[in-house]
Amino acid sequence: MNPIIKNILAVLAGFLLGSAVNMGIIMILGYVIPPPEGVDVTNMESIKASMHLFEPKHFISPFLAHALGTLVGAMVTAWIAATHKMKFALGIGVFFLIGGITNVFMLPSPTWFAILDLTGAYLPMAWIGGKLMTRK
Repeated sequence: MNPIIKNILAVLAGFLLGSAVNMGIIMILGYVIPPPEGVDVTNMESIKASMHLFEPKHFISPFLAHALGTLVGAMVTAWIAATHKMKFALGIGVFFLIGGITNVFMLPSPTWFAILDLTGAYLPMAWIGGKLMTRK
């Protein structure tokens, strides 16, 4: 297969699988640590209006979703890519980081969570994912 096509498919697969992991974790952990009473976590307006009800435990799920979604996306991308495996893995991290930055502006989350999420869930996880898939 043409390496350019393979690299494009690698990025698409990493994005799709990373996003699926992210959403899956949000859905599953919503049962383990339920959101505050009356909050619909599938509705951005409901989350915004109820953010003051969220406790630190409610931020475990989004952090794990962001971190593990990025990790899986980066691993899949690095595994499939024909060339520049680490660069493509980090590219997935940058892509998910942009989503995280957008989320910080859309949802009024606590500052401590925004800092933790933006510094720990994206680029470090993408680097780890790339390293795991490129080590010899």
